[in-house]
Amino acid sequence: MTTKDYKEILDKIPTEPGIYKYVDEEGTILYVGKAKNIKKRISSYFGVKKNQHFKTRSLVRNAHHLEFTIVDSEQDALLLENTLIKKYLPRYNVNLKDAKSYTYICIKKERFPRVFFTRKVIRDGSLYLGPYTSKFRARILLDIVKKLFTLRTCNYKLSEENIQNEKFKVCLEYHIKNCKGPCVGLESQSDYDNKISQIKNVLKGNFKPVKEYLESMMLLYADRMEFEKAQELQLKLEELKNYQAKSMVMSNTIEDLDVFAIMDEDEKAYVTYLKIVNGALINTDTIELEKNLTLLQKDLLQFAVDNLRTKFNSVAPEIVVPFEIDVIEEKVKALVPQRGEKKKLLDLAEKNLKYYVLQMKKDKASRITKQTSAERILNTMKKDLQMDVLPYHIECFDNSNIQGTNPVASCVVFKNAKPSKKDYRKFNIKTVVGPDDFASMEEVVHRRYRRLVEEGESLPQLIVIDGGKGQLNSAMKSIKLLGLEEKILLIGIAKRLEEIYFYGDPIPIYINKKSESLKVIQHLRNEAHRFAISFHRDQRSKNMIQSTLTDIPGIGEKIANKLLTEFGSVTKVRDQSLESLTQLIGNSNGKKVFNYFHHSD
Repeated sequence: MTTKDYKEILDKIPTEPGIYKYVDEEGTILYVGKAKNIKKRISSYFGVKKNQHFKTRSLVRNAHHLEFTIVDSEQDALLLENTLIKKYLPRYNVNLKDAKSYTYICIKKERFPRVFFTRKVIRDGSLYLGPYTSKFRARILLDIVKKLFTLRTCNYKLSEENIQNEKFKVCLEYHIKNCKGPCVGLESQSDYDNKISQIKNVLKGNFKPVKEYLESMMLLYADRMEFEKAQELQLKLEELKNYQAKSMVMSNTIEDLDVFAIMDEDEKAYVTYLKIVNGALINTDTIELEKNLTLLQKDLLQFAVDNLRTKFNSVAPEIVVPFEIDVIEEKVKALVPQRGEKKKLLDLAEKNLKYYVLQMKKDKASRITKQTSAERILNTMKKDLQMDVLPYHIECFDNSNIQGTNPVASCVVFKNAKPSKKDYRKFNIKTVVGPDDFASMEEVVHRRYRRLVEEGESLPQLIVIDGGKGQLNSAMKSIKLLGLEEKILLIGIAKRLEEIYFYGDPIPIYINKKSESLKVIQHLRNEAHRFAISFHRDQRSKNMIQSTLTDIPGIGEKIANKLLTEFGSVTKVRDQSLESLTQLIGNSNGKKVFNYFHHSD
C-alpha cells in the first residue's frame, strides 16, 4: 500500500475510536490495531519515514487495503483488538499474541461465596464481572469492596454439615476483623448473602454508597491529622470516579446474542451483523441484498437474519433487531430494545452500517476512476500494438544464467495493467545444455502454455518476450506447436532502443516514449528480469554450497544434503569433530569429510 493509495482513501477513514486491520491481497489479516482516533493513527503510518521501524515499513508495503470497525470508546477498542488478535493471530502483531487474558472479579458459586481476581472464566455458574483492562483500577474497586464488607478468603468447603461438626477453626483473618467467622457459625448464611447482593450492585457500577463511604472516611482521617491515609483514600476516590465498570464489547449480563441492523439504499439493502458470544463481540459481517419490488424491509431483514445465522453457525437464543420480525427458528426470541446494553449494541451496529455504506459508495467511485484509468491504458496499448482485443491479461518471460550455469527463467503476469504477483512462476531449465537463450525460451513457453491448456486455465491476450527477434522466434515455435498462434499475440522488446518486434516482421516499431502502454511493457520487462535474477541468485547459492561438499571424493549429493540439513552450513560441517560426523554419516564417509577439511593436520 503506497502513500498514493493512502491519500485516495484519506477522506474515507473515520475519526472515531475503533480498530483498524491491514489486509493483504489474499484477504489475510496482517495487523490489527486500536485507536482513539482511527484517522490520526493511520496517518502516522504514512508520515515521515526516516524514523519508522522496519516492521512498520514492511507492513505498509505488504498491505493491500484497510478495514475499520467503529466502537464507543478506547477501552472497547482495546477489548475488540484483543479478541481479533487471538482469533486471527496476525503476523505483524506482537504484544497481544500470547494467551494472556484480562482480569475479572469472580463471585464464586458456593455457600458463603468468595470474591477474588481471576484471568480464567469457568462456566460453573459463578458470576464474573469484567473484564478490567487495568488491574490497578480493578484492585481499587476490590479493595473498597473488602473495606465495605468483611468476606472470607479461605477455600474451605463451608457446607452446613461441616460447620455443624465443627470441622474448622477461625484463622488470623477473623482475629484482625477481616472476616466474621462463617466457618464456625458466627455469621449466618442469610446475612452473608445480603452482603453479596450489595457487592454485586457495587461491582456493576452503583458507586454512590462507595463514594459516600470514602468521603466520610477521608474527612475522618483528616480530622485525626492522618493526612497520608486521607490522601490515599482521595486518590482511590478519583480513580473510582474515572472508572467504568461496564464495557460495550464485553458485557457482564449478556451471554450469547445476535444483533442486526438494516439500511435501505436505492435498489439495495444492507444488513450488519454483530455476533456476541459469552459477552464478547467476536465477529461482524455486512451483506448486500438486491431489493425486489415485492419485498418489504421486514422481509429483507428476515432473510438476512436466517442467512447470517446459518453462515456463522449461531445458536444464540436471542436476537436484537430494529423492528419486529417473524423469527423462523423455534425457541429464538426477537427483541426490539428501547434502552440498556442491548439498545447500545443495536446503536453500535447501526453506526457501523452507516459508515460501511458511506465507505462502500466512496470505494465504488474510486474503483470506477481506477477502472477508467486501467481501461485507458489498455485501449492505448491495443491501439499501439494494433490488437483486436484489450490485453487484460499479459505475461512476460525472461531467462537468466551466468556462463551457462544454473539456467532459469521467469514468467510474470499483469492483469488490468497491474502486477498479479500470486500468478508469477519460476522455471528451472530442464532440457537445454549450456547457455542457449533461444532453446531455453522455447522450453519454458511450451511448458507454461501446455499446462494452462491441459488445466483449462485462461490464456493471456498478449505475451511479451524480453529480447529481440531470436527469442521471439523461439517462443513462437512453442506457441505454434500448441496451436495458439491465432489466440495470443507475441511481441519482443529489445533493451537498447526499446524496439517492439512482431513475429514475421523484420522491421520493429517504436512506441512514443511518453506512451502509457510503453511504460507498462517496460514495467513487465523489468519485473520479469528482477524475478529471474532473484531466482537465479538463490539457485546459484544453493548449488555452490552443495558443490563444496560434493567436491569431496566419495561424497555424493545425498550425503551432502544430509550434512547441510543437520548442521546448516559448510562452515559448521567443517567445525564438527570426527565422532560427530561418523555418528551421522558412518565411519567411512565421516573420515572422508573430516580428512578433507583437516588434511593439513
